[in-house]
Amino acid sequence: MRGKGTSMTDHKFAAAIAVAIHLLAAGHAWGADMTTGTEAAPAETGWTFNAAPYVWAAGINGTVGQFGLPPVDVDASFIDVMKNFDMGFMGAGEAHLDRFGLALDVQYIKVSTGADTPRGFAADRIDLTSTTLSVFGAGMYRVVDTEAASVDLMLGARTWWVDNELDPVGGLLDPADYSDSDSWIDPMIGAKGRVKLSGDFYLTGWGLIGGFGVGSDLTWDVMGAVGYEATDSVSLIAGYRALGVDYSNGDFIFDVVQSGPIIGASIKF
Repeated sequence: MRGKGTSMTDHKFAAAIAVAIHLLAAGHAWGADMTTGTEAAPAETGWTFNAAPYVWAAGINGTVGQFGLPPVDVDASFIDVMKNFDMGFMGAGEAHLDRFGLALDVQYIKVSTGADTPRGFAADRIDLTSTTLSVFGAGMYRVVDTEAASVDLMLGARTWWVDNELDPVGGLLDPADYSDSDSWIDPMIGAKGRVKLSGDFYLTGWGLIGGFGVGSDLTWDVMGAVGYEATDSVSLIAGYRALGVDYSNGDFIFDVVQSGPIIGASIKF
């Protein structure tokens, strides 16, 4: 369901909207195995599980557009992103049984920003609240499984739901509220792998591509990192991740690339 507000041409305010919307997927994470590359323990007794906290310090650049405003370019660092952060939740996990596996990631983010209008006739100030729910799920099959390396093929989908609300304060538009929301599903395919280095260190990473015009025109996600097995059940990783998505539906445009360093931990049980 999508609602429209009054037409606005103030580019300064449009830029404020863009800064809030760019948080749409910041910190978007994957399953614990995907985040850390940690292999699940041998499934001698059935299912094994992984859970992972993480931090993805992602900035964003690209083009966004909503509320009938002209599309605007966005170029925001991770620090810019965090200035508008209100609340959020990110949780990831994986389950494995022999060569088969399941991955699930849920992300909820709420951000707010605002801008004073230069003339103050229609409104003295307009505030924007952006709420995003993103859920990724996939099935996996391990095609390489040795002590030195592992490779998992992945088939799944990422679902996006975005809701943005405009709240004019003062002026002729107050107390009306305006909203613009959209949702879509992107099918995804790809692979993730792990290669053992000397001692307790290893390399891990993944590559995914999707969209194919079903939801977005194109989406992709790549990550590379170095991992360290601190204990038998806990691993730490540090690396770099980039995620791109090109989605549009009428005047709703989200064509951005998010990238930045990622750190995380995996706990298997």
